[in-house]
Amino acid sequence: MAKTKRLNFILIVSDTFRRDHLGCYGNGWIRTPNLDQLAKMSVVFDRAYCGSFPTIPARTDLLTAKWTFPHRDWSPLPREEIILPQLLSDAGYTTMFIADNPHMVRDGYHFDRGFHGFYWIRGQENERYRTDPKQPLFPCHPAKCRNPETSLIQYLRNTAHRRNEEDYFVAQTISESIRWVEKNYKDHFFLYIDTFDPHEPWDPPAYYTELYDPGYEGEEVTYPRYWFWKDFLTEAELKHCHALYCGEVTMVDYWIGRLLARLESLDLLSRTVVIFTSDHGFYFGEHGIIGKALIESRNGVGFFHRSPLYDEVARIPLIIYHPKAKPSRCEAFTGLIDIAPTLLDLTGEEIPEFFQGASLVPFLKGESPQWRDFFVTSWAITHLPKETRTRAVDGTERIVLSPRPSTITTKEWTLIYSTEGDEPELYHTPTDPGQEKNVYYDNQQKAQEIHSKFVALLEACGTMEDFLKPRRTLK
Repeated sequence: MAKTKRLNFILIVSDTFRRDHLGCYGNGWIRTPNLDQLAKMSVVFDRAYCGSFPTIPARTDLLTAKWTFPHRDWSPLPREEIILPQLLSDAGYTTMFIADNPHMVRDGYHFDRGFHGFYWIRGQENERYRTDPKQPLFPCHPAKCRNPETSLIQYLRNTAHRRNEEDYFVAQTISESIRWVEKNYKDHFFLYIDTFDPHEPWDPPAYYTELYDPGYEGEEVTYPRYWFWKDFLTEAELKHCHALYCGEVTMVDYWIGRLLARLESLDLLSRTVVIFTSDHGFYFGEHGIIGKALIESRNGVGFFHRSPLYDEVARIPLIIYHPKAKPSRCEAFTGLIDIAPTLLDLTGEEIPEFFQGASLVPFLKGESPQWRDFFVTSWAITHLPKETRTRAVDGTERIVLSPRPSTITTKEWTLIYSTEGDEPELYHTPTDPGQEKNVYYDNQQKAQEIHSKFVALLEACGTMEDFLKPRRTLK
């Protein structure tokens, strides 16, 4: 497989898309025919993980090819960082960003920087878009919802005028992407598509939800609290939450299929690299949790509790289609940090020395290069072990009641720890894939070995000693 400057690049990030909900990752009951077909043509990475967590830190990893969590929390894309779209634009590519993810472009977050153009589909989640109807009808009791009088009510206003599936966000995002490709197919281009679905609120057309929970007649908890589900949901409601999510997964798959079909009809698949991935997953009852964290809301302020990052959240799908690469499975530890080096490598451009990710091109060629033997998924470590109040650019306040954990994953083991004195968690993957039995006390030496890898990574990243010191010891 030779490098060539004649390749186009389409990068699709689908927010909160659990890898184990795809057929190509072993799911036998959720309908994802289009992504599964793409996987059959592609190199599928079986050990891809979220790096910096969650949404915005993950995408900062993606565009900077540098670890974000050792240095900053949820924050705008730093102006001083040299980023992927800037490098590809300078290399002569037509670069375009199309998204319905509101967090990346509103309130001065700058994720449109470096692109020749960008198109923002308005109204997703809590984006300040519409002001009517004043009192939309809630789909369930507000006490079951996260931020019902702010985020959810805003979303209900934003979507009140929707009539057909074409009006849904992923449909709009992919349709606009298809239109853009039709007008720019002669260029050498980089198209970055970021769809917020299947992130909650989950409200796909009923015909999708009924595939997974037919006959349900109860409340639809479309935007649940991030908490222990038994405290506020029935088993039937939890099952239906999952059905709503699965419906959105299938809807996302359908619209990505529309894009892939258009690429094929324009003969673009013969000269286009297509990447599908996500930022993280979601718990649907695993470990007793619904959500991706444990957050209490008090008077509009989010109180973050210790939120371990188990595999349901930490592992992500990563599918890379290259027209000349032999379809295969890859066991290399990888994540969003490696995408920018990969694309630059495929253009023949020099990969900047300050990138901390590495090119996956050798794996696309079927080679077995020397590679990292672990991967880290982590909340920002920029909170010291005490109550910390933070304020985002959009004015949202968060109070961190305890430092949020990091997860270090090797081929056989997963180590989860925080710095608040809690017992570290160690899981043996081959015998405990669900991460249900903590075996730390029987394997403390192994845990220390894994922890040492984490400390070495933090040192290599230039982590400030104030943030590194509490993590130099495992417990």
